[in-house]
Amino acid sequence: SHRRGPRADMVPEIAAAVGFVSGLLRTRGCVSEQQLQVFSGALREALTEHYRHHWFPEKPSKGSGYRCIRINHRMDPLVGKAAAQIGLSLPQLLRLLPSELTLWVDPYEVSYRIGEDGSICVLYEAKPHAGSYGGMLTCKNQMMLGRASPSKNYIMTVSS
Repeated sequence: SHRRGPRADMVPEIAAAVGFVSGLLRTRGCVSEQQLQVFSGALREALTEHYRHHWFPEKPSKGSGYRCIRINHRMDPLVGKAAAQIGLSLPQLLRLLPSELTLWVDPYEVSYRIGEDGSICVLYEAKPHAGSYGGMLTCKNQMMLGRASPSKNYIMTVSS
């Protein structure tokens, strides 16, 4: 198979991150589905561009801080830029999203924490260099995760 560029590698991770942020906006009910589509597309493009030269599947933690999406009573600029595409101001956006949110988008794993001392929840996980990039948790992983922390942390807010 032909060698995939860095962009192809980032697709599932970025999709998980974008889906999560869009899902948070969707639950507030103030944003239409059409706006969410535009927002998701804009955020996906912004992240793809931002991560383009900062994505190291062979060293997944390298550049993690640079890729991290952070809301700390101040809006992450990439999320803010995407929201501007649908006419949401920063104050509106800050009301719609958690005031404390950290989203780590790393090769093979996307996780988030809400609140300064909330627990870290995994949104997406894939095995490095597995043939398929399905990102499904294997039974073994699920059992290990289950032991590591209560399963209610792994409720997917993205589906609906």
